[in-house]
Amino acid sequence: MFIHNFNPVLANIGFLEIRWYSLAYIFGILIGWWFGKKILDFRIKSKSLSVDINNFDNLISYIIISIIVGGRLGYVIFYNIDYYLNNPIDIFKIWEGGMSFHGALIGVIVGTHIFAKSIRTETFLFLDIISCVAPIGIFFGRIANFINGELFGKPTNVPWSVIFPQVDNVPRHPSQIYEAFFEGVLLFLILLPFIYNKKVKTGLCSGLFLIFYGFFRILAEQFREPDLQIGYLFNHFSLGSILSLIMIVAGILILQKIKKNERST
Repeated sequence: MFIHNFNPVLANIGFLEIRWYSLAYIFGILIGWWFGKKILDFRIKSKSLSVDINNFDNLISYIIISIIVGGRLGYVIFYNIDYYLNNPIDIFKIWEGGMSFHGALIGVIVGTHIFAKSIRTETFLFLDIISCVAPIGIFFGRIANFINGELFGKPTNVPWSVIFPQVDNVPRHPSQIYEAFFEGVLLFLILLPFIYNKKVKTGLCSGLFLIFYGFFRILAEQFREPDLQIGYLFNHFSLGSILSLIMIVAGILILQKIKKNERST
């Protein structure tokens, strides 16, 4: 058993407060940016693509905006619409917390599509790369969730249980760590061989990301407390599980489309 005593603030320099959660976003984006360019360089050379690798630098600006806008709107719409309808100004108070992964995912898809169209490039070329580097950011994000003591798990007696004093004195599953491993480390290791396979069709990694992330998220939701303002839908399913199920269906449809295109060629 471990007693959680982490401070979500790394340093407080008078007017500036440095939080672990902010650093998770920064490092996730920077490492993903660097590694994404490495992958794009490989894809360009192995498939003889006529794409300027520097376009990925411009794409990052779209991704950052898409993550922030999509993640915030996703949280507002999916998780707390009643509160924000009554307090619309609070929508802009991102520093108070409240970001949705599924909302950020939708934002990134839309932002990437807009960017790809602007340079006349196939959207899935970039989405495949983003899918493979996204687990890096997800890993850092889930570790930051743990440090913040948020998105905590259900009560348990397992030896590795954690007590979150700011919540109660009940030992709980460290569900944030479970998600960091499955949605971050394991998902990254699953997708890496595919993105570096010259024969893999464009769009496959995107489909696999949706399927595996959706599966891992549904698995993790079994150990995680549901959001207090929502609880369980239909008495059994968390909203995160339902949204992740939609991801799995979307991923399967993408893979079916790839198979259909292969048969027609």
